[in-house]
Amino acid sequence: MKLTLSSHKLAAAAVLLVSVTAAFADKADPVFQDGSGVAIRGYDPVAYFTDQKPVKGSEQFTFAWMGATWRFATAAHRDQFAANPSQYAPQYGGYCSYAVSKGHTASIDPEAWRIVDGKLYLNYSKSVQQKWAQDVPGNIQKANQNWPALHK
Repeated sequence: MKLTLSSHKLAAAAVLLVSVTAAFADKADPVFQDGSGVAIRGYDPVAYFTDQKPVKGSEQFTFAWMGATWRFATAAHRDQFAANPSQYAPQYGGYCSYAVSKGHTASIDPEAWRIVDGKLYLNYSKSVQQKWAQDVPGNIQKANQNWPALHK
């Protein structure tokens, strides 16, 4: 079969399209969410700061931000978040901080958390959090470098 110049261009365009699609297929949504679009497994991001513990949010108090629904334990927490989401939202879209430091994303356990320099970090599990805690500054630095390439 003889290829003409136009079929070469068509083949090259198809390869390019597949390459670009594959590159974006591995990218994560900007916010970790469950199958129904709820961020961080329905936990209240403000509670980590105000109550110093994970608190399950309520369907009664929600706020839409970054393509996800965020739940809160109280209307006051919802309003605090709405006034400044980036102050309370977990780093790396709520994906596991340790995984992001290793160059990929993973889900989280809302009970595996830590606030460092006023920022919330979540991890896949408490055992993974222990690994992350062995070099918090180094893992944050690596995750900060990796995160832009990991999400849409």
